[in-house]
Amino acid sequence: MKHGVPACLLIAAMAALAACTPPRPTAPDSGDTSQGPIANVQTMDTSRDIVLAVANPLDPPATHAGSSLLGYTPAGAYGAGQRAVSTLAALKQSYGIREITGWPIKSLDLYCIVLEPPAGMTREALLEVLSKDSRVQLAQPLQDYAVYADTTQGAHRYNDPYANLQRGFVETDAALAHNVTRGDGVHVAIVDTGVDMMHPDIQGSVAQARNLVDANVASFNADSHGTEVAGIISAIGDNHQGIVGIAPKAILSIYKACWYLPGSNTGAHCNSFTLAKALAAVIDTDARIVNLSLGGPADPLLNRLLGELLRQGRIVVAAMPPEGNNGGFPNDTPGVIVVRAGSSSPPPPGVLSAPGNDILTTQPGGGYDFTTGSSMAAAHVSGIVALLLAMAPKLDARTVHDLLLRTSKTTNGKLQVDAAAAVATLRTQHPASP
Repeated sequence: MKHGVPACLLIAAMAALAACTPPRPTAPDSGDTSQGPIANVQTMDTSRDIVLAVANPLDPPATHAGSSLLGYTPAGAYGAGQRAVSTLAALKQSYGIREITGWPIKSLDLYCIVLEPPAGMTREALLEVLSKDSRVQLAQPLQDYAVYADTTQGAHRYNDPYANLQRGFVETDAALAHNVTRGDGVHVAIVDTGVDMMHPDIQGSVAQARNLVDANVASFNADSHGTEVAGIISAIGDNHQGIVGIAPKAILSIYKACWYLPGSNTGAHCNSFTLAKALAAVIDTDARIVNLSLGGPADPLLNRLLGELLRQGRIVVAAMPPEGNNGGFPNDTPGVIVVRAGSSSPPPPGVLSAPGNDILTTQPGGGYDFTTGSSMAAAHVSGIVALLLAMAPKLDARTVHDLLLRTSKTTNGKLQVDAAAAVATLRTQHPASP
């Protein structure tokens, strides 16, 4: 059976890890406010609230006493320049809106707020008038997103797992690919739920953890979906326990943008606010791969941030919705590598297939279990991409996608990506690779 870890021990352990030199993990609630203060996201209402953005060109540093680097910016508008503060104040007065939280997006020169429409006014009516207001750069619904994992998992718990029980590891021939590459040093950003930072098969792989939902360390470590994804990508190999990741030498950064509702048996959810903060945080890093095992409706703000990541040459891997609809965020953005769980039916054009059914991976509390979903398929592909980038760091998303599609093979009646074939093909194209 899996053993839980007391919250007090988790907090103490996370503090100790934060004090170590890189690439040791930092605490998920380390107080980093570069994305603004933490908001209570569970109080936000995706059927009511609006995301609004205004221009935020930061003022030059003031030179007189009593000023800050942002000018006379109120403490409640962290990261907002004078222009954004003035614009928001005028908008609030014009429309009677109530700000729930706000945060800057430096890469887009925007300041965003989540707001509640005034009493007696529908969200649709307010969006219509805001769309015609020249002071507004963007106004959209606060939208809901979900991770793609089967919530009806089997009840069995495995305490003594072995690598040969890993369906995805075996079917992609990852062990053979490891003769050439193990993803050494490739930085993978996982935007998901939290991750069990103390898991013996994960803790040595995590370089950074950011909690963009709350400041609850125990909850961060108890989240299952992100723990499952992290284990598939880079569970530590040759440590005499547990499983082996597709890229066991890759480096992970964890961004918690999704959370589980208390007392609910449904999967984890995110919203436009938390995902925007996570993507903006990734933009400020050197992560080459971004794993998005989640999805939902198209979103203008999220699409802008995703477009910036792609423009910078990041390789974004996304899970296809379980119902097979390949639209919405993040899958409708050209350049995103979309992955479905392997099936005997042909995939949609351009979509990769990878193992996603009955996948043995890491679980919170140091355990292991089987799980299912396109989220797991996407994690396999992110791991294989890390293997390839360790060999040829300048590969772009199109080249990687085409290579994985071209080298996919049929296993147990399913056409799926194959790590060994992709690595072998790339090696012939890059003879100097290890």
